[in-house]
Amino acid sequence: MSRGIITALFAIGLAQFLKIPLKQVKSKKRSWEAIFQSGGMPSSHSAGVASLATYTGLRLGMRKLDFALAVIFGLIVMYDAQGIRRYAGETSMKVNELEEKVERLAGESTGNYHDKKEKRLKEQLGHQPEEVAVGAILGIIIGTFSYLFSRRRKFIFN
Repeated sequence: MSRGIITALFAIGLAQFLKIPLKQVKSKKRSWEAIFQSGGMPSSHSAGVASLATYTGLRLGMRKLDFALAVIFGLIVMYDAQGIRRYAGETSMKVNELEEKVERLAGESTGNYHDKKEKRLKEQLGHQPEEVAVGAILGIIIGTFSYLFSRRRKFIFN
């Protein structure tokens, strides 16, 4: 597997893992489920694409087509993560609230409608801009370290 892929997967995994202690600080309880959830701090989408672009740029050069593709791909992913996906999550919250209001108006409310329902719409899909920025910074750091580590190994073993 290429070092670029390993770098990006590591960045995604680390960003997802960091959601556990960050969520614990915020909610005062540990939630291991956070590692499998989308949204939240930091953005693993941003960390993955930023690490790949950084590693590619350092390894091949900033003027190469590979770097340009990685940067444009990364910008699209980050825009989508903080824009479209975030708005989809906000829409899900409104739909869930609307279902609860309709149930109350119909007089069928027992207070636990969504517990009986198969599934509420997922509300946390996207990211706030600061979550995207922190993920990108984390990715840049990981991409840089990956490049430096790969150069050091080549130097030692040659």
